[in-house]
Amino acid sequence: DAQQTVVIRQMSRDLSFPVDVVICPTVREPDGLAMSSRNAYLHGDERAAATVLYQALTAARAAFETGSRDAETLRQIMAATIDAEPLARRQYVSCADPLTLHELEGPVDSALLSMAVFVGRTRLIDNLMLDNA
Repeated sequence: DAQQTVVIRQMSRDLSFPVDVVICPTVREPDGLAMSSRNAYLHGDERAAATVLYQALTAARAAFETGSRDAETLRQIMAATIDAEPLARRQYVSCADPLTLHELEGPVDSALLSMAVFVGRTRLIDNLMLDNA
């Protein structure tokens, strides 16, 4: 989870632990759903509906890659995608600084997109890094 990674990385710096925090890509199912033990709680149509998290992230990434760099616009794209899925209930969407987790405003060159969404009774989280590289 990207937010936990930021916290652990900062703790290791603050406490002078001689460790490197290595971030690995999110492992995903073929349909884009992030692999998680919580996926086992999804029933019937909820499993298909859960792919809306990745759809929201990729919609925002596509906008970013085609020049839509405003943080609020990226949040709105994610929110609208999630809100279009009847089985999904958005808890939050975020476009934050990847090092501090502070919400970004205005144009961004890099960002951590993240979200928490209830699908049925199951709370799912997902995230995606954006950068100008």
